[in-house]
Amino acid sequence: MTVEPRETLVVDLDGTLLRSDMLFESFWSALGRDWRSPLRSAAALSRGRAALKRHLAQAGHVEVATLPYDAEVIAFIETWRDAGGRTALVTASDHALAEAVGAHLGLFDEIHGSDGRSNLKADRKGRFLEDRFGRKGFAYMGDAAADLPVWKRAARAITVNAPARLRRDAERVCDAVDHLGTGTRSVTPYLKAMRPHQWLKNMLVFLPVLAAHQLHAQPLLSALLAFVAFSLVASSVYVLNDLLDLAADRAHPRKRDRPFASGSIPIAHGTWMAAGLLVIGALFATVIGGEFLLVMLGYYLLTTAYSLHLKRRIVVDICVLAGLYTIRIVAGGVATGLPLSVWLLAFSVFFFLSLAAVKRQAELIDSAARGNLEASGRGYHVDDLPIISMVAIGAGYVSVLVMTLYVNTPAVMTLYPRPEALWGVCAVLLYWITRTVLITHRGQMHDDPVVYAARDRISRVCFVIILGFVVAGAVA
Repeated sequence: MTVEPRETLVVDLDGTLLRSDMLFESFWSALGRDWRSPLRSAAALSRGRAALKRHLAQAGHVEVATLPYDAEVIAFIETWRDAGGRTALVTASDHALAEAVGAHLGLFDEIHGSDGRSNLKADRKGRFLEDRFGRKGFAYMGDAAADLPVWKRAARAITVNAPARLRRDAERVCDAVDHLGTGTRSVTPYLKAMRPHQWLKNMLVFLPVLAAHQLHAQPLLSALLAFVAFSLVASSVYVLNDLLDLAADRAHPRKRDRPFASGSIPIAHGTWMAAGLLVIGALFATVIGGEFLLVMLGYYLLTTAYSLHLKRRIVVDICVLAGLYTIRIVAGGVATGLPLSVWLLAFSVFFFLSLAAVKRQAELIDSAARGNLEASGRGYHVDDLPIISMVAIGAGYVSVLVMTLYVNTPAVMTLYPRPEALWGVCAVLLYWITRTVLITHRGQMHDDPVVYAARDRISRVCFVIILGFVVAGAVA
């Protein structure tokens, strides 16, 4: 691709220089700061798209330094400048955001964006550029069909990751066209955004069936449908949470590689993913029954409240996380029609409170290792570590105590011919909880203790041993 420095290189921002969209970036940032933001955005939209962009630019806080820029586009701009050419950033995004991006990159001689009254896009952008640089007096780099009126007036069209049809249209309206491909399209990031590895948590819906020894076709089928519904709705929540946590994830050494934070998936697609997964999950829930659908609705509302606000409230956040795990067990009981034991619910509340505290403990230790005094997006400080560690191990030990008391109840005598074998389960749990807190204290814990347990060899061995004790107790 040759460079013509006599022409000004005009670069679009959304989808071209940036593997994202500033409208959606600012929308999700504003929503993360204030749950009432969509209502105010709707009022701003009544005055036009430019007014909406200005409102969101002021209501949100987009960290331009961590945005997913396209390295190859930046390299092209640098080559153009090195050859003596002028460059301009011209975008339909709000001018304030464009200025912030331009100041961060330092690659542009001039910057123009929407001003709150006029939306600098499509034909309006084309006329603006023609008035400023003259007809055929500029090269334009863009990525969307809205750029066709601009390419029509440009001396050269440069497409970025454009589909085949758009490439042909660009060649039809402009004599000189270059195509820049900086990435490959794949379904893998979309699957990754759904976090299928987290569906392991949804296996809890089978627990009421297993605890009641009701291993028959109908309850197992109902539990399976509940698992599918929970997995889809949970994936919807994960997508929503990732969109709300864009800034925090990009500042994290591992989470910055998540699909939305890294720009592997357009944020606009994530918005539709969250809605689509929720609708499909609700349809599966409807098949099971109205009561189960209500449980799913409660789960979704609670997780949404957690994502928008509760995760920043100390102690409340870990209690909510423990409750979300327990809701899965309740859902399993509702789906199968099996009554839930008070012992099972008590054990799950304390056990999952322990895991939630371990999760926060791991985040604080990671923050301390990176020199941060508090966990990003949370209400905890590094000085809280001793308290959080005590909650983790204390709640874990109480869950084992509940288990030991349960072993001596008449219900166990009925279900298990050899109930004394279940004491082995208590011993293994005591070991696993202690080891997990210790591993976390050493900074070796994954961001999610459930994922850690699935990958950790010793944890898998503990699970097999526990299963062996349960089988030994159930066999006459």
